[in-house]
Amino acid sequence: MKKAFILIAALGILAACGGGGEKKEEAKKEEAPTEVKGDPEVQLGLEVAAKSDCTSCHKIEEKNIGPAWRDVANKYAGQDTAVRYLAQKIIKGGAGVWGEVPMAAHPTFTQEEADAVAKYVLSLKNK
Repeated sequence: MKKAFILIAALGILAACGGGGEKKEEAKKEEAPTEVKGDPEVQLGLEVAAKSDCTSCHKIEEKNIGPAWRDVANKYAGQDTAVRYLAQKIIKGGAGVWGEVPMAAHPTFTQEEADAVAKYVLSLKNK
């Protein structure tokens, strides 16, 4: 069981990191806004996400390797524990909530950065 999980995680990471760099840059430019007006924590979340590998797997409006951020925002909208829960998923990674492909862990993110990214994602919910 452990070996299977490790194999699946390794394949997910390879899939997320493989491919042409130009396409990733194009997707990042198309998908990620450069500024969020209002909450400075949401702006920090946008900046952290833009500098990391987040947009390799996630898009705002459509599923990619991972779920669309808008779908995540809509699923967890209004839940008091959403920021803390999503921040822990960002730091520790996870699998099974949105399908079989595991989310890579981001252990170098501080709690503040992970909270900010979670707030940014949650800010994308449908109004």
